[in-house]
Parts: sequence; structure tokens; C-alpha cells
Amino acid sequence: MKKTILAAAALGTLSVAAHAQSSVTLYGLLDAGVTYANKVATSTGHDSLVKYGDGVASGSRWGLRGTEDLGGGLKALFVLESGFSTGDGTSGQGGALFGRQAFVGVAKDGIGSLTLGRQYSFSTEYLGANYTMGSQTPAGNYAYHINDLDQLTSSRINNAVKFSSANFAGLTFGAMYGFSNSTQFAGTPTTTTGTTTTQGSSSAYSFGANYAQGPFGIGAAYTNIRFPNGATPAFSVSMANVNTAGLRDLETFGIGARYAIGAGLVWANWTHTKFEPLSGESSKLNNYEIGGRYAFTPALSAGLGYTFSDLSDRVEGKWNQINSSVDYALSKRTDVYVLAIYQKASGSNVVAGREVPVQAEIGSSSSFIGNAGANTQFVTRVGLRHRF
Repeated sequence: MKKTILAAAALGTLSVAAHAQSSVTLYGLLDAGVTYANKVATSTGHDSLVKYGDGVASGSRWGLRGTEDLGGGLKALFVLESGFSTGDGTSGQGGALFGRQAFVGVAKDGIGSLTLGRQYSFSTEYLGANYTMGSQTPAGNYAYHINDLDQLTSSRINNAVKFSSANFAGLTFGAMYGFSNSTQFAGTPTTTTGTTTTQGSSSAYSFGANYAQGPFGIGAAYTNIRFPNGATPAFSVSMANVNTAGLRDLETFGIGARYAIGAGLVWANWTHTKFEPLSGESSKLNNYEIGGRYAFTPALSAGLGYTFSDLSDRVEGKWNQINSSVDYALSKRTDVYVLAIYQKASGSNVVAGREVPVQAEIGSSSSFIGNAGANTQFVTRVGLRHRF
């Protein structure tokens, strides 16, 4: 009898231990190199620039992710991820400790996950991560569309509640809402033509769907951010050719697809972004991208892509950009790469009653080169990337 009781107690203990299994993983990525850009705008005109460049192919980061088995196909999960500069060691994302991601949640087998915290929008998760040259090659933040205005690479929503479905025969979908956490409008009043308007507190919502089966994938996503400049850390919504300092609404929709052919991969995407200012006319930006990548050997690959950007309504501007990259893997975790990007801008903008040409603008997010002060710009880079 005593042996039976002890055996039952031992089995019960093992069962509890199995249900309580948990894991915590430390991970990270470092990306560094040297970048050259011509025709960079200066106080005296245009000049070339050679600089140490950080986080171009991928943003440098470190993080912790963990799970706990709660039994019955249910588990708890969390992610804490911090961005930083390898150049000077400072924190990214406006100095936020875990500015890249910070969320906790639960997931159920066959249903999906519900997570709460600072998280990526579906424009980044479904489109940017699958159907762009920025994600498929080390061209990274230089190849994403102008300063990530369409939210494909760095769209992180604060105070968000997010549902992401399980994989149903290749189909995933989800929706999220980011609370403003404010009961009233907040911010610095902005005076325009004698009329005072007020910047509001930032809230957002996003949803999307993605299908990937075999060599084919297709996805679509929509993200709407109210008063993006009121967020902390702030969204990247600057553009030399558009007044994005006082936005009431940033709305973007996109669709992308890819297809693998042997050692090659081709993709295409289209995004439509609308800027609704606090006062005055709205502007619309359409980006059309095509590209491909080919692996000559398991270690050596090259990519080539083209993006056409069309800004209309308030400003008439067009940008043609060619992106190219060569990547060599020294190991599964370390690679070296070379990039070459060229952009040509055309069109005009009316500033203070005077018509001026639009300017070239290469780069997105923290890797933004900035406007060239001219209608063409060329950027090249040699970089090293290591994952751990």
C-alpha cells in the first residue's frame, strides 16, 4: 500500500513538472559596416559622406523570449527586445529600454495567441517581413520604401492587444488595437494661418492575413495610426517633401506576393499610404516594388530590386530606386555583404509660394540617409552581420 501511494505521488509530481516546463532564450543580432553616400545635403550645398553605419541589413538588438507550458495545449509567452547602436552603445527607439518589442500573452494550440504590450503591426509582420527586398536580402533598411512611411519595417504599436491566429493549412490572420492611454488630447498646439490646432494622443489599429504554402506566398495588411507624432517612442513619419510634423492620421494598406523557383525567389508588393494633416490637404504615397534573389551556392547569394514611389495631391513627386546586394555567409550565424542603391527623384513641391524640385531620399527608420538636396543619390555599403 505504501509503495502504491508513493508511486502515485511520484507520478503526480512528474505530471505537474511536465505541465510547468518553461524555457527562456537570450538572443540577438549585431550589424555594422561602412556606408558611402554622395550628394548629401549640407549647409553649403551637396557633399559626399563616408560614415560608420549601424543596423542597415538588420537592426542591432538583444532580447529575451520565453514560454511556459500550462497544459492542455495552452502556454504563456513573453518577448523583451531592446535595440541599440553598435557605434556608441546607445539605446535605439528613442532610448526606450525594450523599444523594439515588449509583450506578454498566452497561446492555444489550434487557435492562436493573445498578446499584450508593444508589438509589431501586421503591415510589418505580414508584408515587410515576407515580400520586400528589405527582408529578403541584406539591402535591409536602405531598400525599404522612403523612411518606412508605409510601416513595412518598424511599425510598433504601443499599449496593444493583439490576436494572431494559428496556422490553418498555410493561412494565418490577425487583428490588434493600440490604446492611446489618454482621456484627452495632448501635445503642443500648432498654429497654421492663424488657426490653432492640437496634436492628439496616439492610438492605432491593424489587421492582416497571410497565406504561404509550398513555393508561393501572398499577404495583405492594413494599419491606421491616429496622431503618430504623439506616440512615445515616436513613429518614423518624416519626409523632406511632405509636411508630416502635424499628422492627424497615417493610414496604410498593402499587398505582397512571392514565389520560389529552384534556387531563386521573386517577389512584388504595392502599398498605399494616406497622410491626413491637422489642417490642409491630404497627400497619398503609392509604392510599387519588384525584386528577386538567387543563391549561386549555399553561401553566396545576390539580389536585385526596383521600387517606384508616387506622391500625389498636395505634392507631385516620383522616385525611381534600384537596389542591389551580394551576401556571403561565413557560417550559419555570420555573413558579410555589399550593397549599392541608386535613386532618382522628379516632380515639384510648392514651398512658401515657390515651386521647388522634390529631393532624393534613401533609407528608412534609424538607417535613414536623409534627403540629398538633389534629385539623385547613390549609396553603397560593406557590412558584417552576426546573430547569436
